[in-house]
Amino acid sequence: MGEAIILSDTTLRDGEQAPGVAFTAEEKRAIAVILDTAGVPELEVGTPAMGREEQEDICSLVEMGLSARMLTWNRALEKDIDASLACGIQAVDISIPVSDLHIQRKLRRDRAWVKERLLRAVAYAKEHDLYVCAGLEDASRAETGFLLELAEMLGREGCDRIRFCDTAGIFDPFTTLERIRLLVWNSPLPIEMHAHNDLGLATANALAAVRAGATFVSTTVNGLGERAGNAALEEVVLGVEHLLGIPTGIDKPLLVELADRVAWASGRPIPPGKPVVGEMVFSHESGLHVDGILKDSQTYQAFDPAEVGRQHRLLIGKHSGTHALDHALRQLGIHPSREVLRCLVPLVRARATELKRPLSSEDILELWEELLGEPRMPARGLRLVRSLP
Repeated sequence: MGEAIILSDTTLRDGEQAPGVAFTAEEKRAIAVILDTAGVPELEVGTPAMGREEQEDICSLVEMGLSARMLTWNRALEKDIDASLACGIQAVDISIPVSDLHIQRKLRRDRAWVKERLLRAVAYAKEHDLYVCAGLEDASRAETGFLLELAEMLGREGCDRIRFCDTAGIFDPFTTLERIRLLVWNSPLPIEMHAHNDLGLATANALAAVRAGATFVSTTVNGLGERAGNAALEEVVLGVEHLLGIPTGIDKPLLVELADRVAWASGRPIPPGKPVVGEMVFSHESGLHVDGILKDSQTYQAFDPAEVGRQHRLLIGKHSGTHALDHALRQLGIHPSREVLRCLVPLVRARATELKRPLSSEDILELWEELLGEPRMPARGLRLVRSLP
């Protein structure tokens, strides 16, 4: 593994290709600003060949003068590259299918045609002083010898890096490690991993590629993308730093704001259990877990929630025990006996099952009144859900 990796976020290109997702120009700029502020070094911002509106959006992003390098997606055609140049872009991804499945059945061509088309496009881009990433579409189903042949030819042509695309999301981390390591050892060019999530393995495959020596990783915020999506930026960042020990330079507390912004703009709400940015991923209800968290917050968390600007939350529900309930009641100014707690726990579990949600302060106080026949204390201004330091 190298000492650092470069994240190439493609939320504004591949992320927007998710069915039904369409960002406005204003939304694209807002997302780009947060990505740039967070320290993401490269943004893939669109496909100029789509037409005037897309080109205008890309131009407006370029004119913002952000620190991140902006890259566009192009077919291996001179006219696509011209469209990118007209937008003021200085870096391009030139994409072409490389598996025999795609070459023969989609393009109705052969490998010789692919080599000629790709090398001609790369040469044209380099003549115009562009940074060039060669996107090898469906590389995960391509013959390894052909990939190595392309890598050698691209290196001679002055290409800057190769994007290995697991286009259909069919790889597992073991195969990824093996294939990317082979390319790293035999390719004259840096390797980027572009993983799709069809089998739920995009983040794992991205991490395996980094372990194998890939120096670039393609991501999208919230894993947004076609079909099941892409490797999620927030998951890759935490995984690379905690599991591989490689700094990313990302301002991690901004990941939650970024996730919320993309969720709103895409119309794709964040699942409560979404790793890193989900509303409930630092919440605990189970009695054993709450007991552990109260004693040491590391017992049931992979990393400190404060890293992403979050806090632990303790919820009272069906799986809560006496320790959690005692803690919650004390937060409300009530100091129950153990006998009362034992009687109250079944009531709490029944009410949580009935409501199908964690209980609020009002819910707890209502049960307290029902059990003891005492007037309820006002719950206004009290917090049942406690945030731990």
